[in-house]
Amino acid sequence: MVLSNHPKLKLLKIKSLFDLILFAPKDYKNTHLLQNINSLPAQGAIQATILSHHKTHQTLKILAFLPNFKQELEITIFNPKPFHLKLFPIHSTLFLYGVLQWKTQLIMNQPKVIKQVGIIEPVFEKTKLKNSDIIALTQSLITPSTLDALKLPQPIIDLLLPIFHPTPTFIAKYEKEKSLPIENLNALKFVEVLNYLTNMRKKKHRFEAKYSCNGEIKSFIHSLPFTLTQGQQHAIETIAKDLKSKIATKRLIMGDVGCGKTIVILSAVMICYPYKSILMAPTTILAQQLYEEAIKYLPSTLKVGLFLGDQKSKKQDLSDFDFVIGTQALLYKEENLNDFALVMSDEQHRFGTLQRHTLEKLASNQGKKPHILQFSATPIPRTLAMLQADLISHTFIRDIPFKKEITTQILHKQDFKTLLSHIHYEISQDHQIIIVYPLVEESESSSYTSLKEGESFWRRHFNQVYCTNGSDKNKEQVLQEFKDQGSILLSTTVVEVGISLPKLSTIVIVGGERMGLATLHQLRGRVSRNGLKGYCFIYTNLQYSQRLEEFCKTQNGFEIAELDLKYRKSGDLLEGERQSGDEFKYFDPSHDLAILQKAKEHLDKPI
Repeated sequence: MVLSNHPKLKLLKIKSLFDLILFAPKDYKNTHLLQNINSLPAQGAIQATILSHHKTHQTLKILAFLPNFKQELEITIFNPKPFHLKLFPIHSTLFLYGVLQWKTQLIMNQPKVIKQVGIIEPVFEKTKLKNSDIIALTQSLITPSTLDALKLPQPIIDLLLPIFHPTPTFIAKYEKEKSLPIENLNALKFVEVLNYLTNMRKKKHRFEAKYSCNGEIKSFIHSLPFTLTQGQQHAIETIAKDLKSKIATKRLIMGDVGCGKTIVILSAVMICYPYKSILMAPTTILAQQLYEEAIKYLPSTLKVGLFLGDQKSKKQDLSDFDFVIGTQALLYKEENLNDFALVMSDEQHRFGTLQRHTLEKLASNQGKKPHILQFSATPIPRTLAMLQADLISHTFIRDIPFKKEITTQILHKQDFKTLLSHIHYEISQDHQIIIVYPLVEESESSSYTSLKEGESFWRRHFNQVYCTNGSDKNKEQVLQEFKDQGSILLSTTVVEVGISLPKLSTIVIVGGERMGLATLHQLRGRVSRNGLKGYCFIYTNLQYSQRLEEFCKTQNGFEIAELDLKYRKSGDLLEGERQSGDEFKYFDPSHDLAILQKAKEHLDKPI
């Protein structure tokens, strides 16, 4: 039901009945007379006969008698105004609403005089409309027939109605739990996620693919000097089905750090061949690494191009290559990509929606779209994958070619000497160290040493120390030189993605509590890339952090993703504007998987 033209609902920015249902009351005013005073404090209505007034400069004390309980009551009005004396005339019998308490006698502070009792009134958040107007709107628009028209399950309808048309049974549960009863709250969650999924499906469009790809892949896989994992094989089989379709696919392939996504990327190129493929990477060094892997493993007959925005790149034509790898410089290459069948992005979360869409648009032709594959080493939780399933398909690579042996430990100031000894030993074994700082410059608001402050200490005590903050122009050169000859790299989270360092054994993360768990896991994933024994030390000034303790107990990226969801919430999934925060008002992706499953099953039922 569309309500966008309703003038009063426009003030509430409510466009549909779903929106109105989710604008649930924040509280209830129960004006049924209190039946007993055995369990105080209690909020409700009472009948009182006013006996006397005693006014001071700051208070008005009113003595009253409660005929139903045969007890006297002391009423206190703070900062009284002249009209208060008229509001509580002596010898009058009134109905009062407030919190009844017992001190040395029955008391009620700042009660409201009410004209009617026996009513349960929903209380909504303050808006431009009066509460009475919102009650009238919700009770006239949210009815058994309108909810039935939404094709909601009957048990959900039965739980939604008392939220807006409260009954004594409902309000008794509400007052006992001091919040919405769990079954009614779950009904709101169901409606919220059902509305979300419905909107998701409206955003999904099916386009004809420019090309149906069915390239030969078996000989390429047999030519590899290693055996693929089951996860890699499954991903490649899924992609092969996608690329063969006449409908343009859109798939996100996720796997933990080191799961072997590069070979899956190259396999997709082979499935696409003789049609052309293009891949956008977030950094120059990652693009170069992917290029080197492509040259190493792809057949020499397949022409691979590297585009980094430098002078050499500018002189090349994309159409001269079968597989193009580049950075965001690809977006500014003034060529159409009509003859490209496949568009890929690696570490897709590093690109904005607009950037990914731009590359896709360049490769579109007369309403026909390229196949889209996005790759990420940052797994998302199962709940989020299910929420996004109607917008993009997901494939998970859950295994890795070799077991990673990484010890993760939380360090404090008193552990610094032990850390120094560990670093000296690792360097003596020709291993490398990365130290990640949370800030580049000194800050009064931070209790941690900055990158610039720490640099002088490490250079004084160690040789072959390199430093980059991510914004310096020569960061790629610094990373490359460190890879070839460095002992210690001082950096910000610029090393989170992409760089492959076979000799890196240790990463120290300063102020780890300031980072998301997905970022911490990506940083940890830099070590032990080839089976080398690894260490991840998280330095913190916090005496205890449950979040960091839980992080240390698992190296599974999908479990980390669930933890990150638990602590940071989901973000704005539908619009892609926020990366964390509360996307939902009631539904909690970290706990409500069963509700999501029921909503999807309901949505998929034949009408």
